[in-house]
Parts: sequence; C-alpha cells; structure tokens
Amino acid sequence: MEADRHHVVLPRLGRIKTHESTRKLARRIEQGTARILAATISQSGGRWFVSFTCEVQRAQRTPRQPGVRVGVDVGVKHLAVVSTGQVIDNPAPLNANLRRLRRQTRQLARCQGSRDPAGGRRPPSRNWQQAKARLARTHARVANLRREALHQLTSDLAITYGTVVVERLNIAGMVQNHRLARAIADSGMGQVHRLLAYKCPWNGGQLVKADLFFPSSKTCSGCGTAKAKLSLAERVFDCEACGLRLDRDLNAARNLAALLEVSEVADASNRMIVVAGSGTETENARGADVRPGAAGQSPKRREASGPGRDGRKTGTAGSQGSAA
Repeated sequence: MEADRHHVVLPRLGRIKTHESTRKLARRIEQGTARILAATISQSGGRWFVSFTCEVQRAQRTPRQPGVRVGVDVGVKHLAVVSTGQVIDNPAPLNANLRRLRRQTRQLARCQGSRDPAGGRRPPSRNWQQAKARLARTHARVANLRREALHQLTSDLAITYGTVVVERLNIAGMVQNHRLARAIADSGMGQVHRLLAYKCPWNGGQLVKADLFFPSSKTCSGCGTAKAKLSLAERVFDCEACGLRLDRDLNAARNLAALLEVSEVADASNRMIVVAGSGTETENARGADVRPGAAGQSPKRREASGPGRDGRKTGTAGSQGSAA
C-alpha cells in the first residue's frame, strides 16, 4: 500500500522512500481506477526496485492514424525501418560500452576472489567485491539503454498507426552466425514483437505478423518480382524488371505494409493476426491443424509412421509434442 507520492509502505520492510515519483499510480488509486494486487522486490546492478502488479481500468484508445498500415523491418544497422521512410538508428549499447566492460572484467580477474589456488574457500577481498559491483552496474546500464530504445520505438508505433505489420524472425538461427551474433543480440530485435503484441491492443490497433519465410527483402515493392538470391552484402535492392533502386530495408518494410492489403484476415476477437502463414501457423475450417499429432514430427518421422485404423499414417506416441 502506498503512503504518499514519494514513499511506499511494504510488509515487513515498512516505509521506504522511492527515487521516482509514484503520483500516477497514487492518482489512479485515489480515483478508484486501479487496485494493487502484489508487490515484488528485486535487485539489479546495485539498485533495488519495487514492482507493483495492479489491476487497472483502461479507457478505450484510438491511434493517431487509425487507417494507416505500416510495415516495420528490424535489423542490425538500423533498429527499425518503417515503410513511411522513418529510420530509427540502433543505439548499440553493448558495442558502446564494450571497451569499459573488457577493462572491468580484467580488473575483476586480477582481484582476489573467494577461492584460493589450493582449491579452498576464503572470504573475497574488498577490491573483488567493488570490481564485481562495477561490472554489474555496467551490464545493468547496457540492458537499460537497450530496453529504453525498444520501448520508445514500440510505443511510438503503437500510438501512431492503426495496423503494424512485422515479420517473424528466427533469432536462434540468426545468432548461429558468429560474425553477427553479438550485433544481433545487442539490437534486441526479438523483443520488438513481444512489446508490440500488447501495446497495439492497448492503443486500439492491431499487430500483424508475416510468415517466417515471406521473402520481404527479395521481392520488389514496385512490381512484385522476386529475386532468387540476395546476399547480406547487398544493401541496395536493384530490380532488373522495373529498374527500381531502393534501400534493402525500406523495400522490405514496404512489402510488409502491402502484405495485409493482399492477405487481409478480419478477426474482431483476436487483434494479433497471422497472414501468409504456412504449416501449423494457419488454421483450417475445423479451427486447428488437420493432423495435430504430426505437427512436432520431422519429415523422416512422418514417413516412418505406420498407417492408422482409417488407413492414414499416424505418428508414434514418442514423436508427438505436448501443447501447453
């Protein structure tokens, strides 16, 4: 329960002063539009945080441009490129603080830790504790800078546009490229979908996710001609059919924005719409996959499965995955 706008009262801990003002939450509680359900205490980078789980009555919101559909292409060089031409630079907080992290890591390694060379345990030195705290603060700063950039990007998109189209990305497969793994992880592009998934409905918009294999970068946004190959080194898309010459990321963003106009799916109950899906991502008239037992099987396991009672092939019990 909150005491005033600069203090909170927590069980067992009592009255605690907060660094940030809690006037917005206090105002909602006074008006009766919010109710605190729980409080969580956490520590990160030498700082303590209290997070309140609240039940809030939200008013109906409308985006600033409800009839505008935009495509968003996330990347490494630029955090996002919008089909309207807006380019959001990637702050790359890890790359900016990499030199400091290396220096602090070397300082921590030179300090006397909690284990001696003989294998026994001993109390860590004060220098080791201070070096560890400095390193933790730097890592927390990098994470906060990345989180702030992602929240600013997603909030601006959700508040401004009525429909936001993004592309599914295989982040786990992309980081297998060791030359780009650090830059991909530093951009935090995988968090864009998660943040837009709840911010778009909050602001009265909808989020559309294109299929993982949709060729947004290889397709010409002018004539629709798709290239067979397009390497990552080619940053400018040059169409041989119509002569369009455009930035690679902007061309992909325009293709994503036009995707909904071709494959529009109306669903009033679910604001997250999947278009141009394949496999288990699309639903049939039955409302689910035709063969849910074979969804988690590899092609070899499907072929090896024996026929069922009705003559069709069915998967073995060990190859079926459980759905939560």
